[in-house]
Amino acid sequence: MPTPFIMPKMDMDQESVTINEWLKKEGDPVKKGEPLVVIETDKITSEVEAPATGRLAGIIYRENVDVPVSEVVAYILGEDETESDLPERTEPETDTRVNQEDKDKVEKSTLKTEKTATAVAQRMAEAEGINLQDIPASGEKITKEDVEKYLGGLEGVEPRVQTPATPAARRIGHEKNLDLTRVEGSGPRSRVQAADVQSVSGQTPGLGETLALSNMRKRIAERLTTSYQTTPHIYLTTEVDMREAEASRKRMNELANQDSTPAISMTAFITRIVAWSLKRHPYLNASFQNNEIRFWEEINIGIATALDDGLIVPVIRNADQMTAKEINNTLRDLTRRARSGDLSLDEIQNGTFTISNLGMYGIQSFTAIINPPQSAILAVGTLTRRPVVVDDADTLEIRPMMMLTLGADHRIVDGAVAAEFLADIVKALETPELLLF
Repeated sequence: MPTPFIMPKMDMDQESVTINEWLKKEGDPVKKGEPLVVIETDKITSEVEAPATGRLAGIIYRENVDVPVSEVVAYILGEDETESDLPERTEPETDTRVNQEDKDKVEKSTLKTEKTATAVAQRMAEAEGINLQDIPASGEKITKEDVEKYLGGLEGVEPRVQTPATPAARRIGHEKNLDLTRVEGSGPRSRVQAADVQSVSGQTPGLGETLALSNMRKRIAERLTTSYQTTPHIYLTTEVDMREAEASRKRMNELANQDSTPAISMTAFITRIVAWSLKRHPYLNASFQNNEIRFWEEINIGIATALDDGLIVPVIRNADQMTAKEINNTLRDLTRRARSGDLSLDEIQNGTFTISNLGMYGIQSFTAIINPPQSAILAVGTLTRRPVVVDDADTLEIRPMMMLTLGADHRIVDGAVAAEFLADIVKALETPELLLF
């Protein structure tokens, strides 16, 4: 029986991936464990390996389409198996599946449709709301002249509106309270264009570069929009005196210098503290799934890392079992490989909590959107030195202060629970010895 090639699930809440490229064609021999297809999620681009040895057959999903996880996308035929051994397919619900019998016809039909009209004719027809198939062509392609001739035949038809105008022109006219009857249209049949209204109103903005969303950027947008719309966020902000934390980190870095190892970063230091606090507050290391609260045994902290074309969150696994030095070395390695595109799927999935540090950009405080299906995210601001009252006698001292903002899923975490978690982080940063007590 042919072996089904099932699209694996890349993360706890992953619903679909995008097929970027099939590395083999139908009929090609494949070996178990050999890269077979390149897929992309909102976090990473990776290769998926063949589940068996044989011949690739029955590809169901094309390149550059979204594929639901846990779906069969192709089959691997054994040594004595043929295409006749493939299971019968049901009719696809969307056009993302490949109909093997009509594949060539569809591709040829698509090419033919793209050649039915010139670019100018297409724009004119779109502006007028005309179906190109209704316009007789004088040659192989529908031309500008064909569209004008067709429009000329409609002159005797009573217009639907007294002043023909594009939807954009009507919107701008409404916003500017302009009477479109006094605007001279520059479009076909004197149709009023948006530029015509802008010219009359004195508003002539220039359009800059238009950048299409990458698959990563599109998936980030979809993922975070869903999170923000479906997860009831609550935010708590507090301020922490970082004097003792700075002193502790300074002593650590003196030891690191003696060992010729990298200096401990502020993010690594804070990650160690957060891991300790998560151990004490399990509701912040949980997920809301299927109307249940699921507590995770591991404490896997993701660190939001900026890339040129998006954001990636490499995960430090079992962070509560690591020293600050181990966290620092792991974080340096993950960050370097994240920016060079060398992370594996295992290194960016199954995080249970996220830290986003924008302190290096001078941001004092901000709110971050929870990375689903996690229950919370910690936003770390910049460290600033300023005068603060340090005792009951109103003594002023210059102290390094930092803002921390916790975003939490209110379905799981009540305000008091979130406040206690944040308070423990503050205590540990202001008294690092707590981790050894």
